[in-house]
Formats: sequence, structure tokens, C-alpha cells
Amino acid sequence: MDLQLAGKVAILTGGGKGMGPAIVAGFAREGAHVVLAGRDMAALDSVAVTARDTGVSAIAVQCDVLAPGATEALVAEAEAQFGQVDILVNVAGGTGPVGKTSWETTAEEFDQIIRLNMTGCANSMRAVLPGMIARRYGKIVNVGGTFGMRGRAGRMAYSASKWGLRGITKSTAIEAGQYNINVNLVAPGMVDGPRFRSTVMPAYAKARGITVEEAAAQHASEYALQRISTDEDIAAACLFLASDVSRQITGIDLPVDGGWAAL
Repeated sequence: MDLQLAGKVAILTGGGKGMGPAIVAGFAREGAHVVLAGRDMAALDSVAVTARDTGVSAIAVQCDVLAPGATEALVAEAEAQFGQVDILVNVAGGTGPVGKTSWETTAEEFDQIIRLNMTGCANSMRAVLPGMIARRYGKIVNVGGTFGMRGRAGRMAYSASKWGLRGITKSTAIEAGQYNINVNLVAPGMVDGPRFRSTVMPAYAKARGITVEEAAAQHASEYALQRISTDEDIAAACLFLASDVSRQITGIDLPVDGGWAAL
């Protein structure tokens, strides 16, 4: 199926780390020009080089999404380079405290993850929407999480931040729909990768007195498909919702989790 993304211009926040490079690679393979935003320029530059190897244009822009002025400058740079922005994918985010109960989570930890996972997305959306409204076209995909669809012990702060991002997504979808702008959310479950193996699983394993591999197997057993998602699974969902193939879909939460949140 042709996703009709060739020649589109996509801003991707957090494209340098985690699942970001896989999502960037997916857009580049489909022929979209990409603008990568984040704080770690070395990581962004490396991903941009890989994207350019596919034949598309790719630039890296240093941007702290928690600063409204920085996200406005990001969009201005993208429009100066490419003339317009068709797509925004908010990948940037964090994990927050792992394995802490609600009463053990400090106020500082709570505030930090709320700001990163909610305020950062709100800032980039606020910066890109005026141009999309003027052109009567746009696709916004926020990367949330299934813990924002179901509660999870030991992950209260993260869960709260992703529940909040769902509200941001749905309200903006209602507001922007009249301008032919789709706003959706992809909700990954556990995604296998460095952070999963080095941060999330060790904490889970330690709390239960098991190995990291046993912890990962326990997680997989909770899903209908009996497997943990990959970066490429998340990238495929983002591509679908950023394309005109999904033109009649807006305001949804799309869990990509092997059948955990929805079943």
C-alpha cells in the first residue's frame, strides 16, 4: 500500500534515541523529508545521516521541547528549509520513576515527568498548528503509552503523564478537525530495546527476585500475542496515522502492545 508520504515534511521530536531512530527510518523509507529535534545533537546527526542515505533531505535541530520559544524556532527552521510542515510526530518523552508507589514518588519526580511527557508535546503542537491551519492540512501523532490507558503499580507518575497526553490529543483533535488536521496517539506497550533492558526490566526483576530474562518473559505472557513490541511495530503505527490512508481517523488511542490494554 502506498502511504503517499513521499515529499511530505515531518518534524520528529526525540528522534535520536529509543524508538526514535526506527520511526525516522520509516518516514525516510517512505520518501518523507525529516526534521529531527532534540537536545543530543550527536545522536540526531547520526540518525539524520542514515535518513539522507535513503535519498531524502534530513536536518537536525537542537531543541528543548520544554521551552516554547525553542519549539517555535524549530518550526520556523523547518518552514525556512522546506516551505511547510505536513507532519509532527512527538516521540520525545521519558520513563519517570520505576517501581515506586504513589506515596514514594517525590513531588519533583512527578513534576518532571508530567512536564516532559505533556508540556513538551503541547509546546510542539502549539508551534506547528498555526501553519497547518493556514494550509488546511496536517497530521499530528503523539507517542503515548498503554499505562496511560490502564493503571500500573509502580508507574503512577508515568501513567498520569500519558493519561494527560491522551486528553491533549483528543481535545486538539476536536478543535483542529475543521481545518483538515488529524491528531492521534500511538500507545506502545513495553517496547524491547536498551531502556527496556537496562532500566525497566531490572527494576521489575529486582522487585520480584527474578532475572531480567524471566521478567521479560512474564511481560510477554500478559499479551494476547505472547510477544513484546519492537521499535518497528511502533514506527508502522506512526506511519499509518501520519498518512492520508488514515484520513478519516482522528482522536484515537492506538495501542501497539500485542493485545494488553484493549483486551
